[in-house]
Amino acid sequence: MRLKFSPTSNTASMILAVALFASCGQTASHQNSPPADSMLSCHNNMPERFGAAPGDTASHIPAKGKVSHEGMKFIPEGTYRMGDLDGEGRPDESPAHTVKVNGFWMDTHEVTNAEFREFVKATGYVTTAEKAPDWEEIKKQVPPGTPKPPDSLLVAASLVFTPPDHPVPLDNAAQWWRWVKGADWRHPEGPNSNINGKDNYPVVQVSWDDAQAYARWAGKRLPTEAEWEWAARGGLKDKSYPWGNEGIETGKPKANTWQGHFPDRNSDWDGHTGLARTASYAPNGYGLYDMAGNVWEWCADWYNANYYQTIAGKVSDNPTGPAASYDPMEPTIPKRTIRGGSFMCNASYCKGYRVASRMKTSPDSGLENLGFRCVSSE
Repeated sequence: MRLKFSPTSNTASMILAVALFASCGQTASHQNSPPADSMLSCHNNMPERFGAAPGDTASHIPAKGKVSHEGMKFIPEGTYRMGDLDGEGRPDESPAHTVKVNGFWMDTHEVTNAEFREFVKATGYVTTAEKAPDWEEIKKQVPPGTPKPPDSLLVAASLVFTPPDHPVPLDNAAQWWRWVKGADWRHPEGPNSNINGKDNYPVVQVSWDDAQAYARWAGKRLPTEAEWEWAARGGLKDKSYPWGNEGIETGKPKANTWQGHFPDRNSDWDGHTGLARTASYAPNGYGLYDMAGNVWEWCADWYNANYYQTIAGKVSDNPTGPAASYDPMEPTIPKRTIRGGSFMCNASYCKGYRVASRMKTSPDSGLENLGFRCVSSE
């Protein structure tokens, strides 16, 4: 993320912007009656992580060699309609268009803490959230003359979900996100937290760069959006969710999402109020777990709000996304796509767990409800 400064203020009045996608908070003042333009995104004014240097952080990571398909399922080739088919999507999910994908292997669940620990132990890799921001990099990203922030702010940190104890308007995500020094994949809720006993939970607080590095080491790669959505559909045709069209809160729990009133009250109807261990719910038709809810998942593609319009009316053969990123809400910040929703998604304001739902964030973002899984074509 990026610290945002007011050009006319001194360093003491610097603003930390924390309106983030992962909350799926809208600009609505009433949760059940969002304004029309709120469907443009689950977030507004998402800041890029300050001071992060661009570049390929995975290139120096040695690959394991021949990939193992242990813990993976083969997803058969197929042709399908990608995008909004149920009329509940945001504009960037339209128009629905025809896509062909070759067969590929996919992890049955999100990469876990144990798996990521093995990678870090083998390579000595340091994640984005564990690196202190560099003022020399910050200066390249803010208006000329911006004063240097206090050294106390130039520390390794990440954003942690901190729900209020009372209802709040959903127009300011700073009310439920907090910038926490020492928050990282080992301490996803801050320095006083840990992942002891959570080997089978999805690793979070990892950036796209971190996910890329892990995938390279594992001899795999991140899925394209087209692959991810095809796999999430699990062999079902034109359905809204990995399990079909039944509502998220109808019948037995099907995914780890938010029930209750966001962001102050989440019931444990689905068995969890925060992250769940992987494979806590039934898999889809391809044997994949948690393709809806729990954590958002990084995809390989750049995000472009208009991309579906450019490939409409034809069959796209194994599309890999646009050549460059464009988000009209924040046109200066390059972003990658994320899929699947998280434990913070609620039907009244965000259906990120729909198979066609798309979201986006800068590649250096790491959050408490953002993880990944890998694929392989070999």
